Amino acid sequence: MERQKKQKFYTPKEALVKIAAYCAYQERTHQEVRTKLYSYGLEPDDVEELIVRLGQEKLLDEERYAQSYVRGKYGLKKWGRRKIMQGLKSKGISDYCIKQGLKEIDPDIYEQHLLQLLEKKNATEKEKNPFARRQKLSYFLQSKGYENDLVQDALKNYE
Repeated sequence: MERQKKQKFYTPKEALVKIAAYCAYQERTHQEVRTKLYSYGLEPDDVEELIVRLGQEKLLDEERYAQSYVRGKYGLKKWGRRKIMQGLKSKGISDYCIKQGLKEIDPDIYEQHLLQLLEKKNATEKEKNPFARRQKLSYFLQSKGYENDLVQDALKNYE
């Protein structure tokens, strides 16, 4: 027999303590926090009030979230701008915050990442036909979120 997890409801005061810890653990979006607060059984007015309070106390900051997200995806996963923007948009981040976050990208290192990915993929690519090979490399780099013109330039300079 499957045990169901019993839903626990919190008062706004209790919820504030829990959600503050949730936000302190790692950067969160307003939407993630809102969803979590609703799961605590709070009323919409209480939820919005707590979100404002968290913002005032600097526990919740979407611009900071966007910057952190960009550093992670660009620095560790070597994603391109397009994929990062798409990810932030899907999390409900405003265009202003996305723009601020993208300022974390150093254009020179961005290009180095693109070239590193190209070299790595080229070394493992089994396709012999040069046109098909170029196509595959191009698709791969675009799927990582790099802009088409940068991909084409990199391929031209690489050959």
